[in-house]
Amino acid sequence: MIRKYEDKDEPRLIDIWYNSSSLAQPFLDDAFVEKVKKDMKDVYLPNAETWVFEENNVVIGFISMIGNEIGGLFVSPDQHSKGVGTTLVDFIGEYHRELEVEVFKENIIGRGFYDKYGFKMMKEYFHEESKQVVLRMKFRG
Repeated sequence: MIRKYEDKDEPRLIDIWYNSSSLAQPFLDDAFVEKVKKDMKDVYLPNAETWVFEENNVVIGFISMIGNEIGGLFVSPDQHSKGVGTTLVDFIGEYHRELEVEVFKENIIGRGFYDKYGFKMMKEYFHEESKQVVLRMKFRG
C-alpha cells in the first residue's frame, strides 16, 4: 500500500535511506553521508512531498518529490528487485507527465533502475560537494 508520509515514519525512512545509500553509493565519503543524513531530517523530509510503500504495516520504500523531480527514491535492500521502486514511480507518474531525477554516475543500482524504467539522460555535471559526477535524467510518460 502506498500512503502519504507521516512524521512517525522518519526513523524508518532514515534507516532505509542509509542502508540503500550505503549499498548503492559506497563511493561517497563519510562526512558527505552524515551531512545528507542530517539534511534528510531537517530539510528534505519536511519540505518534500513524500509517499511511503508499506507492506504488512512495515515501510519498505519511499519516494520524495519536489515538483516533478524525484528528490529521493529508496527501497530497503532486502526488497530490491521486487517491484517496489517501479510501483512508487508508477504511482507518482499519475500526477506528473514528466519526471526528472539526478543520480550519481557511479551509482550502478540507481542508474540501472532509471535506465530500465525509460529515463533518458539530459546532462552530466560535477557536483562539488560530493566530488562526484551527477547525471540528470528525464522521463516522459
